[in-house]
Amino acid sequence: MLKDITIGQYFPGDSLVHEYDPKLKILTMFVYIISLFFIDSFIMYIPIVIYLFLILFNAKLPVGLVLRGLKPLRLIIFVTFLINLFFTPGKPIYELGFLKISQEGIDLAFFMGIRLILLVLGTSLLTYTTSPIELTDGIESLLRPFRKIGVPSHEIAMMMTIALRFIPTLIEETDKIMKAQMARGADFESGNLISRAKNLVPLLVPLFINSFRRAEELATAMESRCYRGGDGRTKMNTSKITSKDISIFVGNIIFFVAVIVGSKI
Repeated sequence: MLKDITIGQYFPGDSLVHEYDPKLKILTMFVYIISLFFIDSFIMYIPIVIYLFLILFNAKLPVGLVLRGLKPLRLIIFVTFLINLFFTPGKPIYELGFLKISQEGIDLAFFMGIRLILLVLGTSLLTYTTSPIELTDGIESLLRPFRKIGVPSHEIAMMMTIALRFIPTLIEETDKIMKAQMARGADFESGNLISRAKNLVPLLVPLFINSFRRAEELATAMESRCYRGGDGRTKMNTSKITSKDISIFVGNIIFFVAVIVGSKI
C-alpha cells in the first residue's frame, strides 16, 4: 500500500505542461478545484476527464501510476459516499432502521465520489509536473502581496514545499522499517483493529526518531549555507510569464467556465 502513495513525487519532462508557468499552474488548479463543486450534471464531468487525460498524455505520465494514487484513499472515498447516501435529507425511497436512502442522497453520493476522485487526480498532476523549487517560487510569488500585512510568504512557501517533498522520503523510510520489523517477527496485517494499532508502535517510534533526525540535518544544512529566510534573497532562475502561458491560462479559464455554464443549462 505504501508504494501506492504517489503524492509529492515529481516526474521531469519537457512537455507543454511541465513548461507552464508555476504561478499560473497553481491558479489553474484552484479554478479547477472550484469548478468541480459547481458542476451539477454528471455528463459535464466527461469533459473534465478528457481534460485530465490530455494533460497525462501531453506530460507523458504513466496512467497506471497516476490512477494507483487513488488506492490509499479508497476508504475515505467509500465512507464519504456512504455518509452522503444515508444522511442526505430527502424523500426516502428505501429505509433500513434509522438509515434512509433518498434520490437526493444517491445523486449527492455519486457527485461527491466523482468529485473526490477527480480532485485527487487533478491536484496530483500539479506535483507530478512541477519541481519543488518551482512550487516554492510559485507559492511565494502568489503570497507576496500579503507581505504588506505581515504574512511571511517565503517561509510559508518553503515549509509547504519541504513538507510535500518529504512525503516520498518518509514513505520509503516507513517501508524500510516495516521490512526490518517483519524480519524480526512483527505482524502488521493479522488481528483486529486494536491489535493492528498496537503492532504499529514499533513502527512509529523509529519513524518519528528518523523524521526528527532528518529535520535536524536539514536545518543544519540550511544554516551552514547561511539561509536566513526570504529577505534579500536572489534567484538563479526566475520564472517569467510568457504570452504562451497567458494563452494557456485564458484557455483553461474559458474551458472551466464553459463546463460550469453547460452543467447549469
